[in-house]
Amino acid sequence: MTTINLIKDNIDNLTTLWKTVATPLLSYHKIDFLEFSQIKNSGWPNRLWFREDIKEEDMSQILETIHQNQGLVVPYWDIFGSNSKEIFEKNGFNVRIQLVAMALKLEEKFPVQNNLTFKRVLNEEDAKTWSDIYPLSFSYVISKETLVANYENAKFYLVHFEGKPIGTLTLFQTDTIMGIHGVGVIPEMRKRGFAEKIMKFALNEAIDADCEYAQLQASSLGKGIYTRLGFEELFTITNYQLA
Repeated sequence: MTTINLIKDNIDNLTTLWKTVATPLLSYHKIDFLEFSQIKNSGWPNRLWFREDIKEEDMSQILETIHQNQGLVVPYWDIFGSNSKEIFEKNGFNVRIQLVAMALKLEEKFPVQNNLTFKRVLNEEDAKTWSDIYPLSFSYVISKETLVANYENAKFYLVHFEGKPIGTLTLFQTDTIMGIHGVGVIPEMRKRGFAEKIMKFALNEAIDADCEYAQLQASSLGKGIYTRLGFEELFTITNYQLA
């Protein structure tokens, strides 16, 4: 598969996930070239995105949409070969976080000696536990209601160690691509190799689902693990938020 296809697949998986989880909650909207998902009482997806490069004249509609839907984060895919990201910087946006889009061609399953157990979230109690521990790893909340509305649309996993919930994982498949999202380990359980074990579980699940590639968006915290597992960098995502 070409790099161009992998880039498209990465963005497709991510944006389709945002659209899919917001739709049952009536929280996905499309206006002209813009799409956005904003779920009440949740810090995610809460994204406004576009698929084509933007121009200065597009900014008025972006700003109007954000003013009407406070807190939206705008991901800018660094794939256009232009300086259009500067439009955000001169219109009062700050960088919230930068991520690296990465892909891995799936081949052999990974051997695992697992002292972790993985439980798919399929009831309200587990959804609440997942929602409670998720923000310990990330700087935002995913509401319990988001999970409850999407048991069948995405695979949310609670990760346990010695009977205690210590981590999260979300898997979302589009065609032959498995998107790996929300890999988190609570702070007191870090530096014990758990994130890598969660990733190996996710990759083996992707192989079992007959996927060709795994795709993700890495923070600086996780990038080293993904590189070690063989993931390759595709492009940078700069997440902007209005100051």
